[in-house]
Amino acid sequence: MIYMADTADLSALKELYDFFPLEGVTTNPTILKLSGMKLSAAVDELKKIVGEGMLHVQVMSQTCEDIVREAKKYKSYFDLGDNFYAKIPVMPEGFKAMRILKDSGIKVTATAIFTQQQALVASKAGADFVAPYVSRLDNISSHGIEVVSDIVKNMKEYGLNTKVLAASFKTVDQIHRVSMHGSHSATIGPDLLMQLIKHPMTDISIDKFTEDGEGLYDIEF
Repeated sequence: MIYMADTADLSALKELYDFFPLEGVTTNPTILKLSGMKLSAAVDELKKIVGEGMLHVQVMSQTCEDIVREAKKYKSYFDLGDNFYAKIPVMPEGFKAMRILKDSGIKVTATAIFTQQQALVASKAGADFVAPYVSRLDNISSHGIEVVSDIVKNMKEYGLNTKVLAASFKTVDQIHRVSMHGSHSATIGPDLLMQLIKHPMTDISIDKFTEDGEGLYDIEF
């Protein structure tokens, strides 16, 4: 599974990129607001951390023409090349823009997805990733994991190249379940990414290895 960080917290990202096999970062207006940075400054700093990884930048425009213009501007302005993904909400003007951008060589991530049909339409419109929101579905008494599973099933059954980018998590268990249902990728906040690799039995095992190995490893390095 492709792991991405859903944040613009620079200090947290630097720590994660030091050891975690992340393949990119996703952003949106809410994430930018939390970071306290303007888009231009945020993306410039994120580029330094992400390197050759993917950077998903959400557009703010509401009409097809403006979405296309905005996405093209970001790709050239930030000089991200093939690592740039325009995040576009699934709305009529967004679907229209997805096809135009895809045809012009710009990669697309369809976002704010809450149904299997929204994801399927986005895929047919040319989206490279579709991002269903797991916890937000659960919050309205829907079933986020099932929606992700249905989307994954559709991509396989119809031979579509679009990857499922599960998003909006509150628990490690949700991440576990979407991975077991075949989600190609997940974008996750820093706190949950750290929790993914933690287990008290691992800590106990490491402490035991350290205790038992004392004085036995006699080869200098």
